[in-house]
Amino acid sequence: MADRPVFIPLFARDQLVKEINFEFKWNPGFASVQKKKNIAALHESAKIYGSTPLLEVSSKSEILLGQRLSAFNLKIETEFGKITVESAFQGSKVFEKGGPYTDLYTKTPKEAKQDHRLKSSGKLVGFDFMGSKWPIIPKTSFYDWLYIKSLYPHRDYLKRLYKYKGFTDIEFNPKKSINCQARTCALLLSLMKLNLLEEAMKSQSEFIKIVSKDSLHKKHSEDLQQFKLFKQGAGLYASS
Repeated sequence: MADRPVFIPLFARDQLVKEINFEFKWNPGFASVQKKKNIAALHESAKIYGSTPLLEVSSKSEILLGQRLSAFNLKIETEFGKITVESAFQGSKVFEKGGPYTDLYTKTPKEAKQDHRLKSSGKLVGFDFMGSKWPIIPKTSFYDWLYIKSLYPHRDYLKRLYKYKGFTDIEFNPKKSINCQARTCALLLSLMKLNLLEEAMKSQSEFIKIVSKDSLHKKHSEDLQQFKLFKQGAGLYASS
């Protein structure tokens, strides 16, 4: 057995996304067919509790929309041309001993994610995307902003998300990572439903102020204080 989260948009200003773990029978193996079995099992488990329909957001999704929304497929416009969100995210990381490694922008998502420098450069201290510097707190703010920025021009297309009650990413294991494309989709849907998307994308400060109220089991007041110190120049990047 295994459990994985379903991310549900709440459409509430004080909490935009709810994360619920559901237990299901895990089908081991790396083959695509095994992953699709796990997606189906997770969705079936969530269905029992009324969480349906769900959209799997990954390259393994049975639905084309879910495949297109994968950070491995989704692209963002940059001075390097259009690059995948995953490559942009990995290449923007700044560590104690190096980064950002902008050469990763033009690598495939898999190559960027597996680059040895991401593990040999010390502690992650922030992000730098085209000169836009982001702190690591709030924890998912940069990833959320980067992902949403790539989708921002396509809001008519994104209305398709309204039909779903929640989002999953079978590859995401909360014990191993923090950022999740399915969670960001739920966040995006909440922002659109609450008419907060335009306001959130006005500036870094507005985006962080709005999304810092969200979940991830953190003390939001501490996150906001860290960001204030970052803006005041207490350090190039806010640390945890």
